[in-house]
Amino acid sequence: MDVSLILQLAVLLGAIFLGVRLGGMAIGYTGGLGVVVLALGLGMKPGHIPSDVILIIMAVIAAISAMQLAGGLDFLVRVAERILRQNPKNITFLAPAVTYGLTLLAGTGHTAYSMMPVIVEVAKGENIKPSAPLSVAVVASQVAITASPVSAAVVFMSGLLEPLGVSYPKLLLIWISTTFAACMLTALCVNLFSDLDLSNDAEYQRRVKEGLVSPAIKEDTRVELPVGAKKSVLIFTLGVLAVVIYACLISPALGIVKEPVLPRDGAIISFMMLIAALIVLVCRLDTGKLMEMSTFKSGMAACVCVLGVAWLGDTFVAGHIDAVKETASALVGAYPWLLAVALFFASMLLYSQAATAKALMPAVVLALGITPTHTEGVEILVASFAAVSALFVLPTYPTLLGAVQMDDTGSTRIGRFVFNHSFLIPGIVAIVLSVTLGFIVAPMLI
Repeated sequence: MDVSLILQLAVLLGAIFLGVRLGGMAIGYTGGLGVVVLALGLGMKPGHIPSDVILIIMAVIAAISAMQLAGGLDFLVRVAERILRQNPKNITFLAPAVTYGLTLLAGTGHTAYSMMPVIVEVAKGENIKPSAPLSVAVVASQVAITASPVSAAVVFMSGLLEPLGVSYPKLLLIWISTTFAACMLTALCVNLFSDLDLSNDAEYQRRVKEGLVSPAIKEDTRVELPVGAKKSVLIFTLGVLAVVIYACLISPALGIVKEPVLPRDGAIISFMMLIAALIVLVCRLDTGKLMEMSTFKSGMAACVCVLGVAWLGDTFVAGHIDAVKETASALVGAYPWLLAVALFFASMLLYSQAATAKALMPAVVLALGITPTHTEGVEILVASFAAVSALFVLPTYPTLLGAVQMDDTGSTRIGRFVFNHSFLIPGIVAIVLSVTLGFIVAPMLI
């Protein structure tokens, strides 16, 4: 390993570490800082800016923000809340199922915020530690990104894999079935092997004595939803279905529409903007309030993060593509599961499923020599994809911090040693199960 490589690697890891320490959008800022140092300081050629991924995130967030302003997200939350309150004893299973479903529909895990207070209240009412359902629910909201038809990560991966002979419907079938099953099995493990009795938790007892725990709310006391709430959900859902149908029709593996007017990326972006326009018109929204929506703010922050870290990662990888190809070909060829390990650790640092896939997957395709005429090994990419969801390892991700803050019982916590937090074990279990099921199911369907 020469000195230049050591310096380049130090800049890469240093920029990411600094961004993680600063928190929030800062990881995007420091990613740009890293690109400047690598390009102007160390003479590396800048990589590709992930404009396609960023544009997809922006378009999806635009539509979701309109639906939120119209009251659509509140409507979905109330439906989910009704399900949870009617089956409180099964909260450990229903909470992740609900957050998984919301992410699957919306393409962003930030929808989990709205469910966290409900999960805490229902769990407290049943004397169940909120940490049990919350931990799996947060993980499920992240893992579901790798199965959502409108997430930037899935759009990128389907665009990469379809020319290699794997149809869009098959990809969705594999990723939805394996990741959802993994989340439910994780919930089962938590339910079987965790001490769910809230009254036994020492921190909870301390907080009760100090009057820091509010009593569980048994019923919804919120105000009435806006008139256009249900309409916005209907428009958004139909729009997502239209995206899926169109993507299936233009799939090269199916060959139904051989020369599409709009490519998949363009279709998703334009359909999402159309959905947003329809919601604004039908629900008569005040567009000046769109930028005040929490989903808009979190989505734009995600764009900045992806811009910085994906550009930084691509700059480094592209500069060493020959070495990456040689090493990846030897290791992944001999040990296919190592790709999942690499994706796991990369996503832990890059903080984005889409950015991780964008940075590593094309290099792996080249390394394994996978082409449209030589597709041996493509199942490894499909099965390992779920491993890009290790955003829970460092306890600094927004949904993870939100869950800790909203659990006033103190059962959901970050330990003294940082990594020993409530989400680590459920997250690792969920990803291991997702990848394992992927290696079982993918070869059967591809």
